[in-house]
Amino acid sequence: MWTYRERLSRQERLRRSYYEMLRDALEVRLIKISLIDSFYRYIGQGVDYAFLDKSELKPKSKKMEKESELFNTFIVIFCEGSINPSLRNYIRFFPENKVIKQNLEYLANISIYDQFHKNLRYFDNPRFLDFTEEFLNIDYALLIQQDPAIKKKNKYALTHFHVKIDWPIADAAQDLAKSFKYIHNHLYENGEKEARLLQNKLFEYYGCYHNVGGRRTAALIAAQLLRKEDFVSTVYVSSSESRSMMKYTERGVSKFFLIQLNDTQIDALAQREGFNVENFKSSYLYPADSYYVGISEAVYGFTPFSKPPEDGKFRRLKPAYNWLKLKDEFLLPRDTAFTYSPINYNWVYSPE
Repeated sequence: MWTYRERLSRQERLRRSYYEMLRDALEVRLIKISLIDSFYRYIGQGVDYAFLDKSELKPKSKKMEKESELFNTFIVIFCEGSINPSLRNYIRFFPENKVIKQNLEYLANISIYDQFHKNLRYFDNPRFLDFTEEFLNIDYALLIQQDPAIKKKNKYALTHFHVKIDWPIADAAQDLAKSFKYIHNHLYENGEKEARLLQNKLFEYYGCYHNVGGRRTAALIAAQLLRKEDFVSTVYVSSSESRSMMKYTERGVSKFFLIQLNDTQIDALAQREGFNVENFKSSYLYPADSYYVGISEAVYGFTPFSKPPEDGKFRRLKPAYNWLKLKDEFLLPRDTAFTYSPINYNWVYSPE
């Protein structure tokens, strides 16, 4: 498990700070690609955008929508350190899918091939985010990590593409259930029914219904697997089925999604936050035809049933009790509003 900042050396704290700064930059770009760019693709094609229903943001939601080619989908894994090669059987990164020129010649949709040089892979290159964006529509996941070939501890690179996640759901559920003291050794020790419930709880822990599609399943399995490492990591997954982007970090689970705001709501928010209405729109909202949309973040916390027991004793599973709870909601500023902060906006449990 990763180490808290207070227990790190000064050198390690510097690396943590650098990682978090880069993660912030990556996150802003991925939110735009997932939500805003997708939204305007729908508008451009004359297709109605399916905004999330409030019920879809509540723990244990079972609602799912159809996949759409208009929504930008991806999985991005960003690690503070370098993934241990022993995990390659489960997070499959090999020389064959390393980001090097000879591996890119088979990718017809990578327009940057002719201008490729290895420095483009590094996060400190000004073109890194543009370079990474070109890889997002390639199937499976992208892996950004500390470059294991460079001794400098703060050198991050897009090291691999087309990264498959291949860890059985049962093994991931067993790993989580053991850490929470629901089982001693193996998933089926209390019977097949409880084993199935624990697998469902794995999905609930990561903010998903247990019947979600393969992309979100792969992302949460990767997040669980990376808990074995001694550094922090972040997994982003954008799903057209959920019309959202989910984030798994050392702090828990967040879901980013679009909300539609009417004039009354905009006026009330601007007044509450001390904004001129037009300034508020230009700083927090994106225009559409006769309405505006904003980016909302739902932050989830864990309940006592999804944490190791304080007394360290083994316990029985109580499936009726939630493992996840909604903790915070924010309306995020536009990607260009560099000096503005997220504002509290409780939408999920608010009256219609």
